[in-house]
Amino acid sequence: MDRQKRKALLLCLPLAASLLAGCATRVPQYSRPAAPVPTGWSADAAAGKDSGQPTEKAAPSIPWQEFVENSQLRRLVELALANNRDLRVAALNIERLRALYQIKGADLWPRIDGNAGASFQRLAEDFSGTGKARNTEQYTVGLGISSYELDLFGRVRSLKEQALAQFLAGEEGRRAVQLSLVAQVANGWLALAADRERLQLAEETLASQEASCRLVEGRFKAGITTALAVSQAQSAVEAARVDIARLQALVAQDENGLALVVGTPLPPELAPLALADHLAAVKELRPGLESEVLLDRPDILQAENQLKGYNANIGVARAAFFPRITLVSSVGFGSRELSDLLTGGSFTWSLAPKVTLPLFDGGSNQAGLKVAEVDREIAVANYEKAIQTAFREVADTLAQRATLSDQLTAQTALVNAVSESLRLSQARFDQGIDSYLAVLDAQRALYSARQNLISIRQAALANRVTLYKVLGGGS
Repeated sequence: MDRQKRKALLLCLPLAASLLAGCATRVPQYSRPAAPVPTGWSADAAAGKDSGQPTEKAAPSIPWQEFVENSQLRRLVELALANNRDLRVAALNIERLRALYQIKGADLWPRIDGNAGASFQRLAEDFSGTGKARNTEQYTVGLGISSYELDLFGRVRSLKEQALAQFLAGEEGRRAVQLSLVAQVANGWLALAADRERLQLAEETLASQEASCRLVEGRFKAGITTALAVSQAQSAVEAARVDIARLQALVAQDENGLALVVGTPLPPELAPLALADHLAAVKELRPGLESEVLLDRPDILQAENQLKGYNANIGVARAAFFPRITLVSSVGFGSRELSDLLTGGSFTWSLAPKVTLPLFDGGSNQAGLKVAEVDREIAVANYEKAIQTAFREVADTLAQRATLSDQLTAQTALVNAVSESLRLSQARFDQGIDSYLAVLDAQRALYSARQNLISIRQAALANRVTLYKVLGGGS
């Protein structure tokens, strides 16, 4: 019995060996590639000239709840985060990658299975050894380890490291989807607000044109003006009606697009009425001067984790050149009689180590290592391109922001000037000095100027949203 116990202790040796030897991997030491972009933006572009009060925090440290200051828009974003299908798929991918990582981590430990069995056999006379046919019975019960690999050269640990990098990349991918979703909802909501304000302006213009048309028709009946003036006034009315129909279609499309992004029908109480009522819907940001902030963007962190995963693949490919040691072992009891199964003399054990040493593979392992190394270089290029793209997006957004304040000031002054021109043209027409054509030209100019003012205000707010997104936003 003592001898059997000593032999059974041999089953523990593989576990001890794996714990001692499993620390070594052949994964190359990772170092982050240098960012292939300038170290910062120009001071003028970074400072901006927006009329709002910029925050002192960096964008990645500002949660979206703080960036979105309008309560209606904040509630709409919450709805989108709860119902958007793209974000739901991204979250499910995270769960999948987490499970895959757990599977790779479990491979570091032996899998112990309990088993029990019984076999019944009848031996023919020629096989029984006694000249008589006989029946045999065997009963077994025990624990076993099947195909456990001793990770002496770090292959399994490299696979676990790769799975961890994929999981982290997936988590950053989910953050990127969420950030994009917040920006989509905000821009869609602002577009709806702008188009509704344009529609209100068109309806006000139609009412004004109809009143003017009735006035011109009355003057024509009184013989004060000409039929041409009546025709021009009627043309202006119909043009306003055409614009209203066009804007009604745009508003409906905005609502449908926003409902798709949110993932649920748009609640009426969360829909904006006019952009002019929400000029402080989102916070203005101060991007700072250092482009290093881009390294915290979710898509760039995702690319970097993917790079780490390909780096870990090299360790897997290198381990293929070394022997693989697998173990099959079991310990338990066996007996020909069920009643004797758990007696002392029925104790059994087995140990079957297997060593596989690659001797000739036609260059397959070398090619596999080359593939892993090239994959890493491709991942480096993708990571660098992600940084360059991010820098371009921020630079373009800052360049636009630098001019929006001037555009807004100039457009406001233009609206005021054209309003005065319309007042003077109307007065001259009323006095019979000018034709109604001058009034129509002034009305068209004012309508266009006010529409453009709405567009510039929308662009300024959308620029804030875009800047928040391209700087990496907060969670």
